[in-house]
Amino acid sequence: MFRFAHPHMLWLLWAIPLLVVIFLLAWRLRKRRLARFGSLTTLEELMPDVSNGRVFLKFLLVVSAIFFLILAAARPQFGSKLLEEKSEGIEMMLVVDVSNSMLAEDFAPNRLERTKYAINKLFEGMKQDRVGLVVFAGEPKVQLPITSDYRMAKAFAQKIDPTLVSVQGTAVGKALEQALLSFSGETVEEGRHSRVIILITDGENHEDDAIAVAERAAEMGIRIYTIGIGTPEGAPISIGGDFIRDEKGEMVVSKLNEEMLQQIAEITDGLYVRSSLQSIGLEEIVQSIEAMEKTELSTVRFEEYNEQYPLLVAIALVLLLLEFLLLDRRNPLLKHLNIFRE
Repeated sequence: MFRFAHPHMLWLLWAIPLLVVIFLLAWRLRKRRLARFGSLTTLEELMPDVSNGRVFLKFLLVVSAIFFLILAAARPQFGSKLLEEKSEGIEMMLVVDVSNSMLAEDFAPNRLERTKYAINKLFEGMKQDRVGLVVFAGEPKVQLPITSDYRMAKAFAQKIDPTLVSVQGTAVGKALEQALLSFSGETVEEGRHSRVIILITDGENHEDDAIAVAERAAEMGIRIYTIGIGTPEGAPISIGGDFIRDEKGEMVVSKLNEEMLQQIAEITDGLYVRSSLQSIGLEEIVQSIEAMEKTELSTVRFEEYNEQYPLLVAIALVLLLLEFLLLDRRNPLLKHLNIFRE
């Protein structure tokens, strides 16, 4: 596998045609100035040691050296081999509610932003487990397939937003079904007890039978941990500074529904945690997950990239040395060879 570690440096290659244009303009200007003193043919006869070919060659050497230095700055690399790593861990699917009710502000700045912050902290502390991300409202969407790349996971978590799902609502059952389908085949075959789902929602399910899906998850050996975010008293939902109102014009208040979340966790031998202003609840769940049975996970990736820039730097230095040693005028010792005579 070939790649540039710093591909943005390749934009500097546009400097080479600019240098060529500048050189040609300077060459024309030099000829015009010489023409003021007389015929160029006569001047060449009066200055037999002057070599135009050497001037062009010196410029070519400098431009070539710049070309190789720019390539070196971009750090070309070859992947020397495929590296397979084995580790003991679990697969964790995060299922996050992104319906409008998650914009309620009983958790500052709102429920969804606090959830994103907690997920980011969770990913920072992970080492050997795999994670995936499903967002849902009226329909579920796989935001991130199962992966061990925590940097990418954090980037995708930061993009969680209600606009990711076009259909509004809170279909917890469909979201859990999507999560069940999102685990890798490796853990389905070998890690029956090393798969977990963490459901983060306010619990206001209006769409389907989430309990039936939880029972199916229990049969598959998948634990579901649930986090209720919000307060029983609830809070109004603000979108763009305007509060959502119902058909009667009354302000909609989103309240935490704990009963369903507790049932889901109990059916799958998981754990229910109510979020507080101090903690979303992920820390408590992670502590419980750490006691679970782990399975062997393998990750295959390109590793040990071989750096190619030292060779390019060496070539550039040789070209610059040649340019330094090459004189503008003909070498008297080699004059009889007439290498650069036009």
